[in-house]
Amino acid sequence: MAAKIPVTIITGFLGSGKTTLIRQQLQNNQGRRIAVLVNEFGEVGIDGDLLKSCTVCDEEGGAAPNIVELTNGCLCCTVQEEFLPTMQELMRRRDQIDHILIETSGLALPKPLVQAFRWQEIRHSATVDGVVTVVDGEALAQGKFVGDLDALNAQRQSDPSLAHETPIEELLEDQLACADLVLLTKTDLIDREQQQRVEDWLQQELRPGVKVIPCKQGTIGAEILLGFNSAVEDDLGNRPSHHDTEEEHDHDEDISSVFFMAEREFLSAELLPKLKQLVAEQEIYRIKGFVHVKDKPMRGVIQGVADRIELTYDRLWRKDEKRQTRLVVIGKNLDRETIIKQIAP
Repeated sequence: MAAKIPVTIITGFLGSGKTTLIRQQLQNNQGRRIAVLVNEFGEVGIDGDLLKSCTVCDEEGGAAPNIVELTNGCLCCTVQEEFLPTMQELMRRRDQIDHILIETSGLALPKPLVQAFRWQEIRHSATVDGVVTVVDGEALAQGKFVGDLDALNAQRQSDPSLAHETPIEELLEDQLACADLVLLTKTDLIDREQQQRVEDWLQQELRPGVKVIPCKQGTIGAEILLGFNSAVEDDLGNRPSHHDTEEEHDHDEDISSVFFMAEREFLSAELLPKLKQLVAEQEIYRIKGFVHVKDKPMRGVIQGVADRIELTYDRLWRKDEKRQTRLVVIGKNLDRETIIKQIAP
């Protein structure tokens, strides 16, 4: 029987740096043929598009043929629907794949996803090589778990059986309890003393032997990130979760996304203040997408978590593509009409 394909699950809160990490692995794959499953919350595959822009190609020159986007909610919630046929399709192409990376959403509990690898249809073909948890070092240094604690807290399920504890703490504990490795990001935004305090705290929360490694801009060697050989699906008894006795979990039904698309161009000095104003006026957790910036030959990339909104550039616009602005705004009880009018009155 052919060897099982190793799978690395990358988990962490919104804005912690999961997509950046995966991009770096694709750009520096050292000859590995990597398939990526991207769990996307929103009406367009913004994260998937960012990954595809890495221009990882197959032998025929197609762009990133093994990248698969799941667009119908948290991966841990939908594994019985989209996840299984997706994995079965990848298994049919196993001769083209050396490793699979799964990026969970910022809401995902890792353990239910790992449990899916016990299913008969999967367990003989793939194994969870390791779980990597990405943590925002700047937020933890400030006494938070994410850039905006209230935002992610609102995204988590409301579980009466756990009402005496902060749900965000439980989610982080679950992510850390399942981890084979913890990557500490945004360490360039804190000093050495703050970083040491954060690392010491994390180490107390982890199983013996699990390492905390600082990671800047998603740069870490595959020899560290891959190859744990943990067979995590057979080791779940050593990875306790607050949700071990629950059959399922539901996310806040008020969480939604607003998609904006236009072929008009924007001045960066015009768009960023508008987006920051929206964050101040509505309960917005995340803004991301692409921007057609006036007089710029490169595609603009918007990444916003809480009130931190950044505009960078990832590549030149291709001659055969429309120069569109496409944004996804994620939040609670969003006023769609106001958002659209404010971005482009």
